[in-house]
Amino acid sequence: MITDDKSRWSDLFSGKNSAIAIALSLGVALHAINILVASTILPSVVQDIGGLDLYAWNTTLFVVTSILGSVLSARLLHRNGARGAYLVASLFFILGAMLCALAPSMPVMLVGRTVQGFGGGLIFALSYAMVSLAFEQRLWPRAMALISAMWGIATLVGPAVGGIFAELHIWRWAFGILLPIMVLYAAFTFYILPPGKPQQQGAPLPVLQLLLLAAAVLIVSAGSLAARGWINVGGIALALLLMVWLIRREGHAYARLLPYAALRRGSAMVSLYATLSLLVVGMTSEIFVPYFLQTLHGQSPLISGYIAATMAAGWTLAEVLSSGWRGVGIRRAIVSGPILLLIGLLALAMLMPIPSGGDWQTLASIVAALTLVGFGIGFGWPHLLTRILQVAPQADKGIAGASITTVQLFATAFGAALAGMVTNLAGFTAPGGVAGAASAAYWLFLLFALAPLLAIYTAWCSNEVGHVEQIPDTGARQEQA
Repeated sequence: MITDDKSRWSDLFSGKNSAIAIALSLGVALHAINILVASTILPSVVQDIGGLDLYAWNTTLFVVTSILGSVLSARLLHRNGARGAYLVASLFFILGAMLCALAPSMPVMLVGRTVQGFGGGLIFALSYAMVSLAFEQRLWPRAMALISAMWGIATLVGPAVGGIFAELHIWRWAFGILLPIMVLYAAFTFYILPPGKPQQQGAPLPVLQLLLLAAAVLIVSAGSLAARGWINVGGIALALLLMVWLIRREGHAYARLLPYAALRRGSAMVSLYATLSLLVVGMTSEIFVPYFLQTLHGQSPLISGYIAATMAAGWTLAEVLSSGWRGVGIRRAIVSGPILLLIGLLALAMLMPIPSGGDWQTLASIVAALTLVGFGIGFGWPHLLTRILQVAPQADKGIAGASITTVQLFATAFGAALAGMVTNLAGFTAPGGVAGAASAAYWLFLLFALAPLLAIYTAWCSNEVGHVEQIPDTGARQEQA
């Protein structure tokens, strides 16, 4: 049940909580900065090494491997303890950043983003998984808000790093500068986190579900490259069939991606996961915002990066404002979020496609719309995540923590793939240029507004949250498998 115990921000940074809070939040900040750096410099990368038709794949592959990392995080934490898990995650991240910095072509860049995504997914999921292990339940909303608020810090650093290096035509250093920082972070977490006791016996990996998740995203991404609409529609249909298979498998498997009975009809978690996913899908339209701003509104890489980052800033501000709410305030935050997101995306559909030449009134309106999109996501975000932890069975708290990242990253990857499909069909690459960008911007934001429209219903349903049924005994679960 939802606790009414009051908490303060100072409680999160007192005593033994402070070191853990710093370690978790720093990891997410570095992951978020990397994403914003990459999105800011991608137009410059394409100009230098080509690969415009693979633009969306930078996000898709990054997030697909982040999903794999997020699922493996619980197992890594179980076997190696917090110290060892963070060290392994940091090493993958460093290797991926190095490959990106040295990439001579887009395919090599995609390999680097793939490796980096795996390390980032580990770090991201470990932070959420540690919340229920390291803090009292009354601090969970604050901890969730703190972790997600690191995206706000990233908005100050990521676009600046990416934009400055892009304008200096040395975009490779935007990845290179992350290397010494990640080395220092790995050393810090190795020193500050407990070693833990390695445990060799852990829950088996949900291999089939992982393959189905990855295949669904990659099929939609591959279909997005086709010029014929029927191939795109066929890819989406096949991906949906794979998702149905995954849901059926998840309902009976012993090795699971989600807590027990999470996807069963009538489960409290269905509406929570659905709302979370739809909010994230609506947000993924952001990956094309820097390109639209540079092509349609004449902005530099630095300025376009900062304008795009106002979405994350709005998300962070809304989380900070709502994280301490209780009772009716929580219900209102969860339901009003999708409404704000819907309004913001519809405003972008009207404003972004019209070339402005840098007119400040148009840009100010775009900034307001992007901020509103971020507000829509952030208002109910910490409470959605906290409820997932609260309603999960006690034995599945670890899976529940990792599942937050898994679902979020899957929605991001699926949304990025859909965004690539919509923009390519709308003329992003053919005819391309200003006309193609204008058409792509209009259809992207208009169609993606359907996600928060559906989220209004699922958010309303999520207010009827209760506990899921208890996990049956091990023997029964093995028979189900």
